[in-house]
Amino acid sequence: MSRTANVFARVEPELKEDSESILSQLGIPMSNAIGLFLRQVVIHRGLPFEVKLPDRTPIALDSLSDDMFNAEIEKGYTDMKEGKVRPVSDVLD
Repeated sequence: MSRTANVFARVEPELKEDSESILSQLGIPMSNAIGLFLRQVVIHRGLPFEVKLPDRTPIALDSLSDDMFNAEIEKGYTDMKEGKVRPVSDVLD
């Protein structure tokens, strides 16, 4: 067996439990999953996934003037009329 080194990380308890539950269903111990992640970091020479800010940030209602608020409502109404909609179940997910 090859030598190993310890890695200590602090994560939120709920994140750890949720992750362990999923990994358990996949039959992958947490230490193996961390090893897989670190191997991918080496292969990609960086994070193995894209890290970026969201395309848009939510608009704070109290930051809008009445005209700006009405313009946002109008944009939403126009999108709805043009069929640019998503089912509420998708939005809630």
